[in-house]
Amino acid sequence: MALLPCGVHFESYQKEMAYIHTRKQWVCLLLFILLLFLLPLMVSVRFVAMFNMAAMISIAVVGLQITTGYAGLINLGQSAFMGMGAFVCGSLAVNFNLPFWITIPAGGLGGAILGAIFGIPALRIKGFYLAMTTIAAQVIFPLIIMHMPRSWFGGAIGLNLEPARLGSITFNTDVSLYYLVLTTAVVMIFFAFNLVRGRTGRAFVAIRDNDIAAEIMGVNIFFYKTLAFAIGAMYAGVAGGLWAYYLRFVGADQFTLYFSVWYMGMLIVGGLGSILGAILGTIFIRMLLETITYLAPVLVEFFPQVGGGIWFAGMNIILGGAIIIFLIYEPRGLYNRWRIAKTSFRIWPFPHM
Repeated sequence: MALLPCGVHFESYQKEMAYIHTRKQWVCLLLFILLLFLLPLMVSVRFVAMFNMAAMISIAVVGLQITTGYAGLINLGQSAFMGMGAFVCGSLAVNFNLPFWITIPAGGLGGAILGAIFGIPALRIKGFYLAMTTIAAQVIFPLIIMHMPRSWFGGAIGLNLEPARLGSITFNTDVSLYYLVLTTAVVMIFFAFNLVRGRTGRAFVAIRDNDIAAEIMGVNIFFYKTLAFAIGAMYAGVAGGLWAYYLRFVGADQFTLYFSVWYMGMLIVGGLGSILGAILGTIFIRMLLETITYLAPVLVEFFPQVGGGIWFAGMNIILGGAIIIFLIYEPRGLYNRWRIAKTSFRIWPFPHM
């Protein structure tokens, strides 16, 4: 835990467990949220689109953090659970013309059900074998979608969605979708912060640290392991629903193992066992990806003899290298750097505690 501000002390356990301890911190948080809602007025549409993508992915990565970072259950099928949410959301919107405030939660429920099914083996297996089970979910998912009746999920062709609407408001631009994505992300992240502080979160951490000892202490291993997968997949399903409305098209080839691996990479960069770490890791990898995407055409122009394919292929090398560097030099991720920075600021000008 980072050093607390000077003069802050606790009179109850509830106050000690709170994330916000002082009035200044509350003011800063509210101003930050206000800044987020005013952001489209201050930046270009390109940056708004970048934020939309990062916010949707951060919801899925936060869910992965609950499953892997807190419960200690390796999940390499998060992209499949995200796809399940997208297809459930798209099917309800196309076939039944339901509003987004019903289809997106339904997508989260669809992801949770699929996650719970593939989370059941976690009672008996762990580590590498559990990772292989979740990869099986990633492989089976597109086969299930394409072999379902075409009227359900569109088969191999996919689904085309109409824009989400709320009364007279149509979410058909990056700026309008920004507020839908931002509101959903704030709600989901708020829920995650509170979930991991309660009884359920403590049970997850006990299972992660030592599941045998947790079971002896009375923790229902089967229930909480399945619940961890269900909640993590629910977050992915909600992100998938937003993805469906953002692209207005859902196809099985959009949700591959490639993205599941990168979600895990974002978790490693941000730091395991921290909701804020999941958000920081997502932002870092997305910023790095956008920087590489911007620089690649410039490098092609200056070095045409090399070829454009080399520069764009180097994107994965750089992103993979960033993850390796974090594993070697900062295995606790960006969240640990943020915690150290806060502590250093609060004890300044003293060099150490």
